[in-house]
Formats: sequence, C-alpha cells, structure tokens
Amino acid sequence: MSDMLVRKLEYFTRLSGEDKRVLKRASEGKIRRFGARVDVIREGEAPEHVNLVLSGWACRYKYLEDGRRQIMSYFVPGDTCDLGVFLLRSMDHSIGTLTAVTMAEVSREAVLEMTGNHSRVSNALWWSTLVAEAVQREWVVNIGQRTAFERIGHLLCEIFIRLRCVGLTTDASCEFPITQAELGEATGLSTVHVNRTLQELRGSNLIVLRDKVLTIPDLAALQRASMFSPNYLHLDREGAHFDANDL
Repeated sequence: MSDMLVRKLEYFTRLSGEDKRVLKRASEGKIRRFGARVDVIREGEAPEHVNLVLSGWACRYKYLEDGRRQIMSYFVPGDTCDLGVFLLRSMDHSIGTLTAVTMAEVSREAVLEMTGNHSRVSNALWWSTLVAEAVQREWVVNIGQRTAFERIGHLLCEIFIRLRCVGLTTDASCEFPITQAELGEATGLSTVHVNRTLQELRGSNLIVLRDKVLTIPDLAALQRASMFSPNYLHLDREGAHFDANDL
C-alpha cells in the first residue's frame, strides 16, 4: 500500500531505492481499520501522529453548532491527513471516514526522521503539502465563484486525476463512493441541487455515474465545461531538480 504514497510523491521528486524503503518503513507502523462514516479523530482531541490513508476514502470536516457539516478535503489512498498535525495541541477540525478505511499511524519521530535525514523524501512531502494547500484554495474558488454545474464538474475532474495519479482508475472509470449529500457538503449545495446538477452532467454526456463507479467518457470535454485546469495539482515534476541519481 505504501506504493501509492511513493507513486504520488514521485510526481514531484524521483526517489531513490533507499528513499522508498524509508517511506515503506514509515507506512508499516500501527495499522488501524475503521468502518464507513465514523470519526478517526475529532475536533478538540490531541493528535499524536500523522494518518496515512492506505485504502478507502476519508474527509476533513467541521460541524456547525446546529449540525450542519462542511467537508473541506477528501482523502484517498496515498494521502497523509496533514503532515505537521502532531504539532497541534488539539485538532481544529475532524477527520472522518466515507468508506471502510485502513490507515497507518506515522509517528512524529518517523516524520521528523524522514524530513530531517532524507532530503528528497522531505522535499517530496513538502511538495505534497503545498499541493494540498493549493487544492484548498481551489475549493474556495469553487464555492465562491463557480456555478453548481462547474463546481461539481470541477470536483469530479480533480478526484479522477488524483486517483489516476496513484493507479486507482481503469481507463475512463474510477470508484466513486461519495453520496450526493457528501458532495453537497463539499460544494455548498443542497442534496436536491446536487442531484439536479448530476442529472445535467449526465444529460450533457459528460459523466456516467452508476453503482458507485464514475466514468468520464471525455475528460477534456468535462474540463472545458467546468473550467478545470490541473495546474494547481503540480503534476509536471516541478521538483525534478531534486531527483535521485541512484535509482
């Protein structure tokens, strides 16, 4: 399962065999398994390690006092749920599962060892953190400026490309276990509005969504319709100058 983390990080910096072994050891810490739609850690609790998603889907979210929830990030295999979170005294948000999830607990000692003693691993992890921040900025634009059609289409493009990067797509299809309510919580739309928008995307022959599988027949067409540019995902190896020589 650590292969997905390696595959993701090598979009930023090509790693040596030793770098990959370091990441593998870090992902072989305490393994925890969670059911669907349960909390991994709640707001206010003290974080002691970094969670690495090995399988399944999770999310970062906050609840309002009246019970409304805002999802701020989706986590898929290969994602770390905030690299420096163990620096906090208490969580300012919650991490919850969307499906059954397997996570590795990466200790603060392992994180500090990787970032302090393995420069390429450190650079790749910081690139990954920068991309996570860029995704958050794009989500703000999504909610603030894009139409419902563009919001949903943009998010589907992003998820598909992120899954493709870690080898979790098959041709034009990928697993898509997110409910319409959870899409609404991420895009600021009601469930009714999400349903209507998905029907519009289907009617435009831009997506097929059936049995928790998303198919995008023409990704370029969906990108154009959603005004999606993948530049914020930084997949063009901008960290290539850090590449390992001993591959």
